[in-house]
Amino acid sequence: MMASDWQLGLVAHGAVIQDGAISHYANPQTEISSVSKANTLCDLTHLGLLEIAGADAVNFLQGQVTNDVQLLVSNNSAHFTGYCTPKGRLLALFLAFAHYDHLHLQFNRTLLEPVMKRLKMYVMRSKVEIKDVSETIIKFGLNGPNAAEYLTLFFTQIPTQDYELVSLENGAILKLPTIAGHARFQIFTDNINAPIIFNALKTNCQLVGKPCWDWLDIQSGIPDVLPKTQEQFVPQMLNLDLLNGINFKKGCYTGQEIVARTHYLGKVKRRTYLASIKSGNAPIEGDAVLDNAHNEAGQIVRVAPNNQAGFDALIELRIEAKHAGNLTWQGFAINIKPLPYALNDQIVND
Repeated sequence: MMASDWQLGLVAHGAVIQDGAISHYANPQTEISSVSKANTLCDLTHLGLLEIAGADAVNFLQGQVTNDVQLLVSNNSAHFTGYCTPKGRLLALFLAFAHYDHLHLQFNRTLLEPVMKRLKMYVMRSKVEIKDVSETIIKFGLNGPNAAEYLTLFFTQIPTQDYELVSLENGAILKLPTIAGHARFQIFTDNINAPIIFNALKTNCQLVGKPCWDWLDIQSGIPDVLPKTQEQFVPQMLNLDLLNGINFKKGCYTGQEIVARTHYLGKVKRRTYLASIKSGNAPIEGDAVLDNAHNEAGQIVRVAPNNQAGFDALIELRIEAKHAGNLTWQGFAINIKPLPYALNDQIVND
């Protein structure tokens, strides 16, 4: 993935670009240490963004994803939603929101081309236009104890509820879950307003790279789907139901029968857990996690460096393996940590 023009402009501020994402600005470990303490600002161009427009956009997307698209239009909010195969396996995980007369899907940019191609296959005669706006809409994230205060310098209204979206003339602001007592926001704006807002915010914030934003998402229990992990998970395995990413009353969509059956039969045997791994080598998404008998029990879903000489990760596991304990990754012990939302992981017997 090539660096965008916006990202190349950030090289003047010290940005180091790797695989189309800003990996860091100065010292990566210093950035990781500061993200839970200071005000930080992160470019989010590594996230893909699709625009779904047209008279039939809502009805079209309603038949494709796990959540209720109509709620986006009526509630001025964003929500997670899954995009599944007919067998109920996740192809992508979207953060979806409505902006004026169209819908947006934000997700891992490495999946953008194949997902956009697949969605277009199902448009047929519907009045729907799907286009990539990943570079025309500039995205960056703000996190810290003074985040809301700094935004009031540019925006007349600031969202106060998690996943509330406020759309204004110079951009849109989405409030994300609070981590370590710090407010977190994502800003969407255009090429004209982006430099003005970003340059002013960076005078009070430390610039950080993609791993810091990934770490914040991991602490929030927000998973991801990558090329390596496509079609590996039914949505409940990634706790999508606990993130309000599945609506069980909305009607039919691709994969709905499998997702609904898993829910109503109460047979969720695998869940995603927050964990830490003390290792000098970075785990990779898709890597196997072993149980106490050294059998494969699950896999790494998402990972980022932490400030304790190791890595924090979201790990998908068989529930009974989690309860048995003594989990490892390549010989390194895995320490399970509490998620920020309630998880009922009682062992289910057939």
